[in-house]
Amino acid sequence: MTAATLFIIIPAHNEESKIQDVIRQAQEYSQNIIVVDDGSRDSTAAKAKELRVIVLRHNVNLGKGAALRTGCDYAIQSGADNLIVLDGDGQHDPQEIPRFLEALSQGEIVFGYRRKPESMPFVLKLGNWCINNIFYLLFRINIKDSQCGYRAFTAEAYKKVRWEASDYYMETEMLIKAGKHKLSHSQVPIETIYADNYKGTTVLDGVKIVTSLFLWRFFR
Repeated sequence: MTAATLFIIIPAHNEESKIQDVIRQAQEYSQNIIVVDDGSRDSTAAKAKELRVIVLRHNVNLGKGAALRTGCDYAIQSGADNLIVLDGDGQHDPQEIPRFLEALSQGEIVFGYRRKPESMPFVLKLGNWCINNIFYLLFRINIKDSQCGYRAFTAEAYKKVRWEASDYYMETEMLIKAGKHKLSHSQVPIETIYADNYKGTTVLDGVKIVTSLFLWRFFR
């Protein structure tokens, strides 16, 4: 039996100062690294190419969901068996990849969930708590962190959860589709560094996510 082919997909937007460190750590676990430069105005793409990884580029910023979809589609076309997605800004520690792979060996999709350190902005704590509880009320899926972007899934699972959203709603859409298709899933706790409070899901994003949850539940 041959080992499963792992692809690691890293979306990045203006991350020239951090992308190489993320790539180097990820390369300890796979040489199949895809960086999707989502319309960066800096040298993110050039920095990634220096480390001889696959670099895909959007000429304009299309959003995290679009970047990850581009990268995952490419990975599937390239023969990926398993996929891991993590952010390119250093908030996700690539050293935790083995824990995701261990969990994935027992199921179809793995969701990371962030421990709640003091450095986590209060607005993110409150927003995540609200979204997680609304998610359970509407879909009866008990998830600890619906907005964490550190995830792993099999190629077959990706085909079922492939999202349409181009922005941060893709994380919610993926979760809804995983529940709809009754994919076997598990959750892995992760450490997260909050160096830039403005990054990630904003309050406006949160409102859009909650609105979309209700629309998905009652009108789709």
